Amino acid sequence: MIEQKPPQKPFSAAILNWYDIHARRLPWRSPPGERPDPYHVWLSEIMLQQTTVVTVGPYFDKFLTLWPTVHDMAAAPLDGILTAWAGLGYYARARNLHKCAITISKEFNGHFPKDRDQLLSLPGIGPYTAAAISAIAFDKAEVVVDGNIERIVSRLYRIDTPLPAAKKEITIRAAEITPKRCAGDYAQALMDIGATICTPRSPSCGGCPVSDFCAARATGDMERFPVKAPKKVKPTRRAVVFWLERPNGFVLLRRREEKGLLGGMMEFPSTEWQEETIPVETAIKNFFSNDFQKRANRITEKAMVRHTFTHFHLELQPVVISIKELDKFVMPRGQWAEPKEFGRYALPTLMTKVARTVIKDRD
Repeated sequence: MIEQKPPQKPFSAAILNWYDIHARRLPWRSPPGERPDPYHVWLSEIMLQQTTVVTVGPYFDKFLTLWPTVHDMAAAPLDGILTAWAGLGYYARARNLHKCAITISKEFNGHFPKDRDQLLSLPGIGPYTAAAISAIAFDKAEVVVDGNIERIVSRLYRIDTPLPAAKKEITIRAAEITPKRCAGDYAQALMDIGATICTPRSPSCGGCPVSDFCAARATGDMERFPVKAPKKVKPTRRAVVFWLERPNGFVLLRRREEKGLLGGMMEFPSTEWQEETIPVETAIKNFFSNDFQKRANRITEKAMVRHTFTHFHLELQPVVISIKELDKFVMPRGQWAEPKEFGRYALPTLMTKVARTVIKDRD
């Protein structure tokens, strides 16, 4: 029977030895034993929140090409950041990224603070990100716990408490086995083991450097951990989205308010997102003036667009409205754009789906 508490030194030594040989080569990483650029660590950690390594790679390279330093990013307009971020999702991250870059550039002269508490005071940096930057960029002995490490620790100790309630216990256990030195390499090693060996399904325990310490491996119920609370049923919201088109083919885009979901991104105007279905005729009547409705010479419904956010599903009914005098139509925060130029605007994935649906239906 294994010990409930793995000895710290043998455990961390096995992890670090494994990392020296098997560390993943990632654009933001430095080789084991070397410290990376804090700017790269910060940028990658923000991008990796709720997003896979494979998805983040090209975005990380693009951002470094556009803004090689934090000063460059701070000097960039927010719209440029949002446009480059388009498709990565969770757009509050991009807004906070820009705010944080400005703070680092102006208040810290371009140098990221090493201290976890100072990092926590910066926009968009929470407990995990602060610990990760402090450990990886500055080799501070911080306890770093991401989703991969949660899974490893919960299996290591067979923690029966369901997530998210188990987070506190997992963090306490993780602290018990975190080494005082090489904390950055140690954290990245655990992330790699979680991503490649201690996977959610069919973990490759035979290749794990610390399988002898694992309580779940000893009992053979690795996939049971981490225990998760039953998922809540996501509600479905609905809306009518308007593709307003001039005779010359230009389409009206509108910038969303900076706060809230998809804040600061561009969109096709739509009715409020609500659970009740609103008929297209009612939506047009409520959204546009009587004069506008009289001038509309073609109204066409397109195929439904479906999208899922973290907390709800969304169904958008696209409606194409063509009007001869649409060039006189004005909407707050509105801007006319050619569909072939949509790539220049900060269109989120949802609105890209709407554009593809409308354009495909015409081809």
